[in-house]
Amino acid sequence: HKKAMLEFSLSIENSDLFFLVALEEEMILGAISYGPPGNEIRQCMDETLAGINEIGSLYVLPRMQNQGIASDLIEAMKQELRRLGIDTFCLDSGYQHAQRKWLVKFGTPHKIVKDFWGKDQDHYIWIGKTG
Repeated sequence: HKKAMLEFSLSIENSDLFFLVALEEEMILGAISYGPPGNEIRQCMDETLAGINEIGSLYVLPRMQNQGIASDLIEAMKQELRRLGIDTFCLDSGYQHAQRKWLVKFGTPHKIVKDFWGKDQDHYIWIGKTG
């Protein structure tokens, strides 16, 4: 699915979907995307999320994790969104490990969808600001 997203973002001029990557020499260490919200956010949307695009697909090579690369990618994306005149974004997670990190970085979620993925497997959605 992520490979198809990347190919789509590269195939359409002025696409609403784009990626930033963290490089070391010619090796991709991580990536982050911005674009229309994914299925999970769309299923959970309310009026406060209407028209807000998503920061997503944040990945860092396992051996490069916990070195600040994800934080750098988020900050680079926020800077790019500010440059584009975008001040609000959303992001989501159903993974408990990622949710713990996002709680520290973004605070209380805008929305928690209880048992979205099964019993005690909630889905969190945050609204963030680029400024």
